[in-house]
Amino acid sequence: MALTMLCIATYRKGDDFLDECHQRGCRVLLLTEEKLRDADWPRHAIDGFYYVRRDMPRDEIRAGAAYLARTEHLDRIVALDDFDVETGAMLREYLRVPGMGETTARSFRDKLAMRSRARGAGIRCPEFVHAVNDAALAEWTARISPPWVLKPRAQAAAIGIRKVASAAELWEIVHALGDTRADYLLEQFIDGDVFHVDSLVFDRRVVFATPSHYGSPPLAVAHGGGIFVTRTLAEDDERADLLKKENARLLEAFGMVRGVSHTEFIRGDDGEFYFLETSARVGGAFIVDMVEAATGVNLWREWARIEIAGEHGSYEPPASRPGYAGIVLSLARQQEPDLSAYDAPEIVKRIQKPHHAGLIVASSDTARIRELLDSYVTRFYADFHASAPPPERAAD
Repeated sequence: MALTMLCIATYRKGDDFLDECHQRGCRVLLLTEEKLRDADWPRHAIDGFYYVRRDMPRDEIRAGAAYLARTEHLDRIVALDDFDVETGAMLREYLRVPGMGETTARSFRDKLAMRSRARGAGIRCPEFVHAVNDAALAEWTARISPPWVLKPRAQAAAIGIRKVASAAELWEIVHALGDTRADYLLEQFIDGDVFHVDSLVFDRRVVFATPSHYGSPPLAVAHGGGIFVTRTLAEDDERADLLKKENARLLEAFGMVRGVSHTEFIRGDDGEFYFLETSARVGGAFIVDMVEAATGVNLWREWARIEIAGEHGSYEPPASRPGYAGIVLSLARQQEPDLSAYDAPEIVKRIQKPHHAGLIVASSDTARIRELLDSYVTRFYADFHASAPPPERAAD
């Protein structure tokens, strides 16, 4: 019997997931935002569209889903974007659809919940404190030297994050936040290399994981207006093995039963890895394409296969091919940057997006990947680079 998948995507993404579900005989329903009604969705793969507003109350979303459930038997509810994870969990619990519930989902969305759960599991993370209590903040800032990082608990990536240099600056910001200060945590700033692990989980077990190394920390790129670079690590790199182990330990502690995850760690001056954040989604900034270029594994499609298998089916990940890949991506001064002068045979994808210049390269030689990325960063600054202020909230 064909499954009915209710997919939630209030941002434009997930084509391969939707197409894979369609190819495997599923009935695919898409819940998206009203303003994306006319977006270029893969309409061949979608059997029905339903719409919400960004500011729609939870009760209205529940009522709409319950009305849909009168005529549709919803076998799976899948949130395709970070900002939809909580909505998906809420609807699963309300309609009793199998999958991640609200308590578990909170650990993959709320940065304070992430920190608390990681600390409880004995996983290293930067020192942190909830920004709600004056005495706790005063004690913490007296004990932990600046700079610090003030983070919104429910935003994604580097959105809304501020680096704070002193207690005076912190109190000015906190008082300006008013009643919303409870939505923030304050964290120790650790200087170091930032890594990410992109993985697939089935039956509580990480069945595929690719560790990668950012060229510059995402926070530095977002706030400094730099160029985004990341590359997969060599299999014999001791950091790759350590990252895989830490990632598996974290996802087990966080209770992920099945799905996909993008998790970030930083390696401090002491040589230890510290957990930064995780998610129940694929990585952004074309990381999925980079992973596929390196391994042949498409995380969107494999995630669809995992969801279809569910709690009673079986899933085996495809064999990944040995190889390496990297991505260089920049805001561009030009609306449609001309990348024709970049002609290395290792280029496997040219990113087509207004006011962005980007390339993905792949090779069996990890040294060649690094050489190309280093060269392209220099050339991108001269040929294309533009910068914009870091976003304070997700784009509408």
